[in-house]
Amino acid sequence: MEVAVLDIKGKETGRKANLSDAVFAVEPNNHAVYLDVKQYLANQRQGTHKAKERAEIAGSTRKIKKQKGTGTARAGSIKSPVFKGGGRVFGPRPRSYSFKLNKSLKRLARKSALSMKANDNSIIVVEDFSFESPKTKNFLEVLQALGLQGKKSLIVLGDSNKNVYLSSRNLKASEVVSASELSTYKILNANNLVFLEGSLEGIESNLSK
Repeated sequence: MEVAVLDIKGKETGRKANLSDAVFAVEPNNHAVYLDVKQYLANQRQGTHKAKERAEIAGSTRKIKKQKGTGTARAGSIKSPVFKGGGRVFGPRPRSYSFKLNKSLKRLARKSALSMKANDNSIIVVEDFSFESPKTKNFLEVLQALGLQGKKSLIVLGDSNKNVYLSSRNLKASEVVSASELSTYKILNANNLVFLEGSLEGIESNLSK
């Protein structure tokens, strides 16, 4: 699959980027995508929730009324979950929500997500660029030239570029990541993917294994 390489002004450079069919033209595996996105979201959960159970409630341990003769149900502790202020039954406890996925499945999920974007013609390839200093205005000009201003976009760099990253940080709709940080969730969460030319080789070599 060939895609025209654009410059930062949105004009064609006359070059073509060849996107590997082994990465950008596979049959999408929806279940692999689901599992990878589920794992990503699970890893974002802190799992610090906690409710006190009856053993942790501060209160008297005396028997609050006699066993028989009251005409009501027997009760042995004011800390019982049936009373107001009592402990919670099976309350949440701190835990980790993370779970393991095989590397081959995660690679398949990312290839499936990239293939979905390729099928939707949502991939743009731009020649490598940088800024002399971090400036949001410069980054906005690039987005505007590519027709992406105000749209959810993911810009993928070959190597970390501090000035480009810092220039994008104030914009909610756009995110800049390096090729090694690319995830299935981030691919699907963006309407358009913008690959810098230098990022394609690393992505294809990582996902073609």
